[in-house]
Amino acid sequence: MEYLRLICRSILLIPYLFWGFTLAVFISTLNRIRHQPINTTPIARWWLSGLCRVLSVDIQQYGELEASSTMIIANHISWLDIPVLGAMKPLHFLSKAEVREWPLIGFLAEQAGTLFIKRGGGQVAKVQEEIEDILSQEKTVLIFPEGTTTDGQTVKKFHPRLFKAAQATCRNVQPVTLHYRREGTPDSLAPFIGDDEFFSHLIRLLKAPPTEVYVVAHPALGVTAGTDVTELSRDAHRRIEHTLQHMVWQNQPRVITEVSGESITLF
Repeated sequence: MEYLRLICRSILLIPYLFWGFTLAVFISTLNRIRHQPINTTPIARWWLSGLCRVLSVDIQQYGELEASSTMIIANHISWLDIPVLGAMKPLHFLSKAEVREWPLIGFLAEQAGTLFIKRGGGQVAKVQEEIEDILSQEKTVLIFPEGTTTDGQTVKKFHPRLFKAAQATCRNVQPVTLHYRREGTPDSLAPFIGDDEFFSHLIRLLKAPPTEVYVVAHPALGVTAGTDVTELSRDAHRRIEHTLQHMVWQNQPRVITEVSGESITLF
């Protein structure tokens, strides 16, 4: 059964990726000709939504992403996080620099408006400026402030420095909790951690039964020029971690009472 799933999904995935590559090349060529570059984020949203269907990732959404320009903050589990959230709203992404080198995927990510950051490369200030520029254009940026992926069971400490871009532009910060489940239990295959290699991880996912990803969009946190970014990052972390722990350990329908007081029904 595993190899049947692999074959069937590969038959869909390979042409879908090359179709995306062709579309990205066409847009890139147009951008060289035009004086005003094309906003690729709505196109990327449409394409990423199709990618999630091809990969058999079922998105279960609770709450709404902000319609206005926002900095979205999410816990980071897998490279799947980007197509999942990108399928829900036109976004600019912040990703590790290594993704740019992935064959085909790196080019697609770059054309979709991804900002790449090199670990330990002293690029944080530069990337912060780029995020501020995007937010000031009334666009939305997704960042993963843990700086790395986890096994999906916990949330690592948030690095508050990139929150300064929201402070500088007075844009709201919206925490989002991600949780993957497969066949009724927390998904051990979705996490992309440690020394995982992209294509071997992709093959494992293509062989596996469909996965569900629960996306909880929390109420946005208001930000002003005087906001303490350290406390802001702690508040966002508390909301995400609190909800994740309930989703990891509870298998029955229930109402989760958030730390801020709102109620969210899950499962």
